[in-house]
Amino acid sequence: MIAPRLLGSQSAAARPRLNRTASPLVAYFTPWFTIVLASTMPGWAYIASSPLMPPLGFLMLLAWRQLNPGLLPVWAGLPLGLIDDLFSGQPPGSGVLLWSVAVLGLELVEMRWPWRNFLVEWMVSGTIIAVYLLFAGVIANGRNPPDWLALMPPQILISILVYPLIGRLVARCDRWRLTPFRIVR
Repeated sequence: MIAPRLLGSQSAAARPRLNRTASPLVAYFTPWFTIVLASTMPGWAYIASSPLMPPLGFLMLLAWRQLNPGLLPVWAGLPLGLIDDLFSGQPPGSGVLLWSVAVLGLELVEMRWPWRNFLVEWMVSGTIIAVYLLFAGVIANGRNPPDWLALMPPQILISILVYPLIGRLVARCDRWRLTPFRIVR
């Protein structure tokens, strides 16, 4: 004898997903919002006499571009760098220049090597992070003696080591970005 099916016995994967689709608004604005939010976060925690906090907004930008290369346009470095300049205390225009160059560099890497593994992605992002932080230091300190160079290695190392965690967070945000929501008509 066949047992009658109970209504609540279906698994979540087997249930039909009628009237559900990913929201275009959420899908478009999630990367932009997370990068802007991450750009504002380093100033929340503490004020330090030396740079230790990684540039979270920049790391989020790298992670989004490496996860979905076509999601953010190539010109995204300009407005996001400007917003980062407002919150980071860097001279105006440094974030615009460095973020735009970083996005163009990632685009060149994507065109040259479209298939990469995690280790190559980490090496590429680590190189871009180190170059970004060094050039940001040069722009911020100008003609001052290079005493600040001794303070940079801990921030560079912390930023490179934190990058896989940021990539994991971006992957979770990307999964949420594509979550189907109920359509109300």
